[in-house]
Amino acid sequence: MRKLINNPADVVSDALRGLAAAHPSLRVDLEARVVVRADAPRTGKVGLVSGGGSGHEPLHAGFVGFGMLDAACPGEVFTSPVPDQILAATAAVDGGQGVLHIVKNYTGDVLNFKMAAELAEDDDIEVASVVVDDDVAVQDSTFTAGRRGTGATLFVEKIAGALAEAGAGLTEVAAAAREVNERTRSFGVALSSCTVPAAGEPTFTLGEDEMELGIGIHGEPGRERAELATADEIVNAALAAIHTDMPLDGAEVLVLVNGMGGTPLIEQYIAYAAAANWFEGHGVTVARSLVGDYVTSLEMAGCMITVCRLTPELRRLWDAPVETPALRWGR
Repeated sequence: MRKLINNPADVVSDALRGLAAAHPSLRVDLEARVVVRADAPRTGKVGLVSGGGSGHEPLHAGFVGFGMLDAACPGEVFTSPVPDQILAATAAVDGGQGVLHIVKNYTGDVLNFKMAAELAEDDDIEVASVVVDDDVAVQDSTFTAGRRGTGATLFVEKIAGALAEAGAGLTEVAAAAREVNERTRSFGVALSSCTVPAAGEPTFTLGEDEMELGIGIHGEPGRERAELATADEIVNAALAAIHTDMPLDGAEVLVLVNGMGGTPLIEQYIAYAAAANWFEGHGVTVARSLVGDYVTSLEMAGCMITVCRLTPELRRLWDAPVETPALRWGR
């Protein structure tokens, strides 16, 4: 195992120390393992909390800041945060208008966020929850009942975060988050496995001429293992799967071409070129786009395509100013 780490048991703690040192705009509680905006709680503002297993950076701690999340709870690598973590984050950002939990659809995350919400409500903090389940590859997987939550999480956090920053109430912010999830689909492809530091060996094995279509962000199996294909073929397969589930003809969309952690940016742009050709051929207008590593799986090679059918209001909220370690514009 070749990794830039000290002790496998200390990976998350060491990374949080680095995050705190690099970004003074954040408060990092190393004991509680909670990352919070330095100005939280904001009186009169709905708080946004998300989290999940570490190893998907910059999701979620990299998206804490103005116009996005108020707090994030990083669990151990590929492991859900515990209810006490989530409760601490919820209390830290409660400005009196309630807190929205943004939860990726993985069994541990869903159960632990639900328990934390119940505990928060016992403390008179109003909590609403939105479960993100955008992955069209498989209906059920090793980690989930139903579809997995993947790239749409970024879109939900940004758009709901903009609305909360503008002073909207909890019901309105939660409704916008659900709308983004409903209008978004993702499909991922793995060209290599990743190695969880505590395990010390690859999560799965691919032959030199193999790829996994529909991979999950924890290395869960996808739809099928297939012969390695060209970038055009891979992207076309991903977009065909998305289009089958959510027709895109004539739509205006927000697109994320996401690296999984081990894919060079030059290859991600090759994938985006293939996506642009597909969209043109289907009469789809790409109004906004992102290319880069945003929802990763440690050092996995491959990519994930995420597409959101925009409305004018969702586009406006996407364009609203944001300032976080990993996403920033307009300020």
